[in-house]
Parts: sequence; C-alpha cells; structure tokens
Amino acid sequence: MIPAFQKDGALLADIARPAASADELRIWWLGQSGFLLRHAGSLLLLDPYLSDSLTEKYAATDKPHTRMTERVVLPGALRGIDVVTSSHNHTDHLDAATLLPLFEANSGVQFVIPEANRDFVAARLGCEPAWPIGLDDARTVVVAGWQITGIASAHNERQTDEAGRHQFLGYIIRRGPWTLYHSGDTLLYPGLAETLSEYAVDVAFLPINGNRPERRVAGNLNGTEAAALASEIGARWAVPHHFEMFEFNTADPAEEFIPACKSLGVTFRVLRAGEGWTVG
Repeated sequence: MIPAFQKDGALLADIARPAASADELRIWWLGQSGFLLRHAGSLLLLDPYLSDSLTEKYAATDKPHTRMTERVVLPGALRGIDVVTSSHNHTDHLDAATLLPLFEANSGVQFVIPEANRDFVAARLGCEPAWPIGLDDARTVVVAGWQITGIASAHNERQTDEAGRHQFLGYIIRRGPWTLYHSGDTLLYPGLAETLSEYAVDVAFLPINGNRPERRVAGNLNGTEAAALASEIGARWAVPHHFEMFEFNTADPAEEFIPACKSLGVTFRVLRAGEGWTVG
C-alpha cells in the first residue's frame, strides 16, 4: 500500500491554513481523479472518490479493484465545501459512499453534473432530481463564484442522450486570474485541443492510465498523449491523475508522462495522494 503524503488531521489542517495572498490558488490531489481547489476561501471538489466501494464490489470477481494508495480522508470530515462536481456516472467519479456523507457534512453544498445524467444521479444518490446543477458541452454556469464550462469528453466515445446532451464531460473552471481544465475521463478526439486552446489554461488535470482493452474498462489518455495535449493547448502546468488507485488500471508517471513533458517542454507537477500545491 502506497502511503499518503498526508492524511486525516494533517490534511485537514493544511486545507484550513490561511492563504498567503488574495489570489492564491491551492490544489490538493485526493487520489484517482479527485482534486480539491481553494481560492479566496472557497472550496471546489472535483470528482472525489474517498471510499472502498469499488474494492468491495469487485472483491469476489475476476476484475478485482485492489486499492494501491491509502485513503487520504473520510468524506464526512471535509467541511466548508462549496461546490462538488461529477464528470460522468462511473463510480470512481460518482460514488454514493463518498458523496452522501460529504453532502450530509456540507448542507449548503452545490453539485454540478452533466445534464444528461440527471436521472441516473438522482437514482444513485437518492436526491431530488431537480437539485443538481446540469451542464453540457459549451454550457457555462457560475456556482459560488466558480465559473464552470462543460467540455465534451470521449470515454471511449462521445456519448449523448436522446436530447443530444453529453454524458461524459470535462470542465473548464475559472476563478480570479486562474483557468483550469479537469478532463474527467477522456481520450483524444478531433477538435478537443482546438477547443481547449481558446481558454488559456493555467493548469490541466489529465488522465494518464491509458486505453488497454484487456482491462475491460473504458480507457483514457496515456502519459505521452496527456503531455502532448498539454503542450498543444499551451497549458502552463500539466498535472496527471487516474493512477495509483487500482492495481489493474494504473500507470507510472515516470514511464511516459514525465519523459514526454520534458521532451515537449511542458511544465508539470506530479502530486502524491493528500499533497497540496500552491500554484505558481
């Protein structure tokens, strides 16, 4: 088991530490595709997976989800969360065992989802169907001071509902002077880089676990592709995710992502689970 960089009380104390400046952007990687962002006292939580629900679900199957890294915090211990996102319906991005205690501990939290997934989300979480805030490709909302724009993702294809709304999204997030892109889960597709290039992305959170059919799960960018996408869109920093959670579906950043970033001149930051980073 890979130890967390920091967890529980130490992580919570780091999150509570006062900002050094008014426009400080602080980021914590919580494992898999989960990131916590803090700016001007507001907390945005992206795609959290903070349970062992998948390990328990698949324990007696031919596709065990053996956890690699310690859990960094119990979801109900996170307080003061203003906004939570889910990029799509897969459990490591929409986990009832994470979200229900998180919502109970943060009564005023707002929840952003793909509009196409509203009925599924309501059924999984037992929430009022009208409660989540729905987005689609190229649609923008402002939630608790965070401007969030949907960007279609391909996992493995761009899938839509009967109304043409995308079921897999990434999000462009803007607050203060900062612009970030959280991919959710995605492969490359025509036009993605051109769309993202329009946003002047400071930090791009990109998956690196790759697309291997023998895993029998939907795939993602590999490390080389993630570095190339960060380079093509002119991101100031590339931050990898979707690794070191499950043994059967991971990648080592040192094998592809880091060498590719160095080759392309992409500035990168590889975080350890529970580690915080003050951008810039």
